[in-house]
Amino acid sequence: MDPMREKSIELLNGVVADELAAIHQYLYFHFHCEDQGYDLLAGLFMKTSLDEMHHVEVAAERILFLGGDVEMKPAFPVEKITDVREMLVKARKMEEESVAEYNEWANIATAEKDAATRKIFEDLVADEERHYDQYDQEIDNLDRFGEKYLALQSIERSKSMSGGD
Repeated sequence: MDPMREKSIELLNGVVADELAAIHQYLYFHFHCEDQGYDLLAGLFMKTSLDEMHHVEVAAERILFLGGDVEMKPAFPVEKITDVREMLVKARKMEEESVAEYNEWANIATAEKDAATRKIFEDLVADEERHYDQYDQEIDNLDRFGEKYLALQSIERSKSMSGGD
């Protein structure tokens, strides 16, 4: 196999591993936020998880196009975090690390003369920066409004479940 393709396949499998781990972590956070009545945050974690699933799909399609095989191994196990602030800090850190990693990998793909793989990494960076910003905003909301911010989410859920306005 062409060494350029091998390097691209290796990097793209790194995306698969990172994104699978993120999917598992964000679903775990989703379940716990939902259980605690924080529907807004639960929805954010679910939506991010779905975005990460799409990232796996894009990377896997490129791997197969390049003649490789998709390694379906998450990069890290789920951290059992149930405190909302800690969840958001962890999520923001994960996104920040992905941005740095995918930027580096885009540069490697450029050096390997693989423009299509480079573009995938550049698109991933844009998505991960958006996710970072969303989690950063939620942390800012907690800092500004404190427990009231979370209480409002629980109250909204209670109102919707009781049929009240």
